[in-house]
Amino acid sequence: MAFMAEETEAVTKRFEDFGLPQVLLANVVRHGYSKPTPIQDQAIPALTAGRDVVGIANTGTGKTAAFLLPLIQKVMLERNQRVLIVAPTRELALQIVEEFGAFTRDLGLGVALCIGGAGIGGQMQRLRERPNFVIGTPGRLKDLINRGVLRAEVFGNIVLDEVDRMLDIGFRRDILFLISKLPKKRQAAFFSATMSQESEKIMRELLTDPVTISVKKRETLEQIQQDVVTIKQGESKVEVLYKMLLQDGFEKVLVFGRTKHGVRKLERQLFERGIRVSSIHGNKSQNARQRSLEEFKEGRVQALLATDVVARGIDIDGVTHVINFDEPMTYLDYVHRIGRTGRAGKMGKALTFVT
Repeated sequence: MAFMAEETEAVTKRFEDFGLPQVLLANVVRHGYSKPTPIQDQAIPALTAGRDVVGIANTGTGKTAAFLLPLIQKVMLERNQRVLIVAPTRELALQIVEEFGAFTRDLGLGVALCIGGAGIGGQMQRLRERPNFVIGTPGRLKDLINRGVLRAEVFGNIVLDEVDRMLDIGFRRDILFLISKLPKKRQAAFFSATMSQESEKIMRELLTDPVTISVKKRETLEQIQQDVVTIKQGESKVEVLYKMLLQDGFEKVLVFGRTKHGVRKLERQLFERGIRVSSIHGNKSQNARQRSLEEFKEGRVQALLATDVVARGIDIDGVTHVINFDEPMTYLDYVHRIGRTGRAGKMGKALTFVT
C-alpha cells in the first residue's frame, strides 16, 4: 500500500478554492468558517479528487468539516450516492449531525442518526426513507444491519472518525463487521488522533492507496496552564473543589471523574452546596446526556461532571478549566481530557487533584 504523507501546519487555500457549489460555500461562511484549518486544507482536495484519506489529527482541528464538505459536494453532484459515517460516541455522532445540518441548509439532503440510548423504531423508519447520509455508532449500526434495515453494501462512501477511541472502548469487532459488509468499490476516510497497531490493521482493511495527512498540533503546554492540586491528609476533595468553584474565573468548568457512581455522587454533593452542576456518563439516557451538554454549552450550569466518555470528540467553546477530580488512568487519557480547554487560540487551565 502506497502512502503520500504530508505533515504540515501551513494553510495554502481558501474555501473558495475548493470548487464547492455556491450554496454550500454560503452555508460554510454562514456557519462562521473564515479559512480552512490545516487538516481541511489537505483533506478536502484529496477527498474531492476521489482519493481515500488517512487523517492523523487531534480533536478540535476541524476534521468534521474536512470530510463532510467534500462528501456533501459529491452527493449534490450525484444524488444516488450514500454516505456512512461512524463515530465512537453518541455525543460525537450528534455533533457531526449538527454540523451536517449547518452545511446542508436548503440543500434537501437527508440524514439518519443511528445511536444507542435512543428509540430504534424511529431510526428504522428514517432508514427506510433512504437518506443520503447515515451517521451512527458501531453497536447500533451493527444492530440495524442484523435486523435487515440498514444495508451497508449500498454505501459507496465511508468515514471512520476517532478510530483510536472506538478501539479504546471495545468496538474493534463491530468495526471489522461493518467493513466486511461494505461494497468492494468505495471511497473511504479514516481519522484518528493516534495510530496504534490495531488502528493500522483496520486502516489496511478499509483503504486503498490512501493519501496520509498528519497535522501537528501545538503542544498543550503552549495554550494550557497545567498544575497539580495536592489534597492533604484529612482534607476533603469535594470541599477543595467546591471552594475552587466559588472563585472568580472558574466560569465554565469541566470536571472528570473515573466512575459513573463517583460522578453521580459528586454531582449530588456539589448541588447540595448550591453549585449549578450537571453530569454526563454512560448510565444516562441519550436525551439526558444531550440536555446536560446543552446546559453546559449555554452557560446554564457552571460545572459539567463527566467520565471519559466525553474526553474525546466533543467540541465545547470557552471551557475555562479542566479539573481532574480523579487522576486519569493513562497519559493519553490526560491529554484528551485537558484538550477540552485552551482551544481556538484561547488559554486554558488544567488542574489535577493528587492525594
